Amino acid sequence: MLALGSSVSPTNKLFQFVHHLFYRLPGHPLRYGSSFLAKHRYNMRTAYFKNLPGDDMIQISFHLIIERLSVDKVFNFNRNMSEQLDIFIGRIQANVEKECAKKINRKNKTKKGKENVISAGDLPISVSIGTANEKFAPCSTITIADLLARIDNPVALQLTVLENVFKIVLNSPEVHTVTLPSSILADFYVYPSKLELHFASRECSEFSWYRGLMPESKNAHQIIWEEVGKELTYMVKKDDIGQHLKFECTPRDGSGKVGPATEIISTQPVQAGPGQCPFEVRHLFTQNKLSGSQFRVVSYNLLANLYSDSDYSRNVLFGYCLPYALGIDYRKQLFIKEILGYKGDIICLQEVDSKIFDLDLVPTFQHKNYVGHYRSKGKVAEGLATFYDADKFELLEKDGVVISEILERYPELWEKIQGNKPLVERIANRSTALQLTLLRSRHNPKKHLLVANTHLYFHPDADHVRLLQFGFGMLYVREHYDRQSREYQLTGTDLALLFCGDFNSVPECGIYKLMTEGFVGPDFVDWESNKEEAVKNVSLEQPFAMDSACGCPKFTNYTVGFTECIDYIFYQKDALHVNDVIPMPSEDELSMYEAIPSPVFPSDHIALVANLEWA
Repeated sequence: MLALGSSVSPTNKLFQFVHHLFYRLPGHPLRYGSSFLAKHRYNMRTAYFKNLPGDDMIQISFHLIIERLSVDKVFNFNRNMSEQLDIFIGRIQANVEKECAKKINRKNKTKKGKENVISAGDLPISVSIGTANEKFAPCSTITIADLLARIDNPVALQLTVLENVFKIVLNSPEVHTVTLPSSILADFYVYPSKLELHFASRECSEFSWYRGLMPESKNAHQIIWEEVGKELTYMVKKDDIGQHLKFECTPRDGSGKVGPATEIISTQPVQAGPGQCPFEVRHLFTQNKLSGSQFRVVSYNLLANLYSDSDYSRNVLFGYCLPYALGIDYRKQLFIKEILGYKGDIICLQEVDSKIFDLDLVPTFQHKNYVGHYRSKGKVAEGLATFYDADKFELLEKDGVVISEILERYPELWEKIQGNKPLVERIANRSTALQLTLLRSRHNPKKHLLVANTHLYFHPDADHVRLLQFGFGMLYVREHYDRQSREYQLTGTDLALLFCGDFNSVPECGIYKLMTEGFVGPDFVDWESNKEEAVKNVSLEQPFAMDSACGCPKFTNYTVGFTECIDYIFYQKDALHVNDVIPMPSEDELSMYEAIPSPVFPSDHIALVANLEWA
């Protein structure tokens, strides 16, 4: 295939003919391959009118070509709906005349001293709006809003500019915004870092990926593209290294309407990945999805960009990590591939940036049939996310709270601490969240799973705060568990509790003791982790027979300053049992770059992965 701007000499007549043909074909994809910015391929026989609900403004776009003047331009207007048509038509006419005059002046300069100099008066610009049989403008006092009211009429409305006739389409499916990530690695997924559609849905839209080498001229218009993918996400190949990628979206809605295709080129070529990551060795144990009554659970603290993208984290907290490996565009490629490679059925995530959830996790996980929900930590731009395989489970309920907002809901515990002002102030100011998800097994509809997900407060002197947070959280969980048992008429082992998260608590602390033994007494050491806030005469208990699915690994967090086990998958052992635990990475792997995060570990935590089964 001969592409625009290929290496054939421009003096070659065949090339000139093909160049002219492709350049003039309406909407040909190669026409807009010359920019790193997103480009709409507007149909040159359509005028696109867009009015968002509740907006007084309307946006109009059309692609005008006047070959004898070399005019080839997309005109865009943003007008008030109350504007009269004759004023609007005058604005179009003025803009088109200005563009034509510019082209005429350019032509006249090249023909200076020669015959047939073009005059702007030789080409009067005529613009009108109406139907094939009736003109509403110019010389019309009706407004743009009045015109739009006629679009539902079976008679087609048209915009005519000189001899160009455009069919007017209102609220066509449109790609409003699309961007690609700044880092694209071979052997990892790539997808738009932002994709916003108007009057269209992702489920109905069409996607394509292309690759091509940037020529020595650095003119992206000259790239020869080869199609390599047809889905929203693309697994980048080693063969793509050094090449740029182009993403194309054709927006569609559920009724069959199709909007103009839009494409964007990556600003950087594909780079080589970091080589085999330790999580890919773990993937050898999760090559297949579990079947029947078995299900796989993943719990993972992703390290929010909020905490990795600061001078303190780069220079002090994670000073050992190469700067590029701390960048979220780099890290998210790793943790998305890692999580999807575990082929889990339930995925509990902590430290999830809200933008990462919306723009990265939801689009890529939906593609693998995962459905999820998000709970922010109050006003903090990170929080909890729980996903489940929609083929394996049916969602019955989802819920989330900030623990500090439910303290007074449980007077049996609240009244024992409310007199301790320093303690109350500290725990009340925490944004720690708790997320609940009630799922029904599709394999055995009698079986239900209440999944809890949390990330408790971190501070070296806060064992007492974490234990209280967990105590209040367990009261909230028990309240929901008891209600759900009644409402769904569940008895015995029909409802099982699963509690995942980053508990910021080592096995010797009270949280592990409470979960595995069911009781923490008033003399337990955690209550005095801060002398000024010491908790007096408080004991905690919980009624569930729980255990840690992955036991107590040597560490689930591995940094230069801290290496301990603080993450757990707690499960109700009289209703569930553990079939297998995916091996943890070795200390040699974790210390390959001194500690984590690193170029091969996207977080300072290690994902926990366990295979469970209904008892």
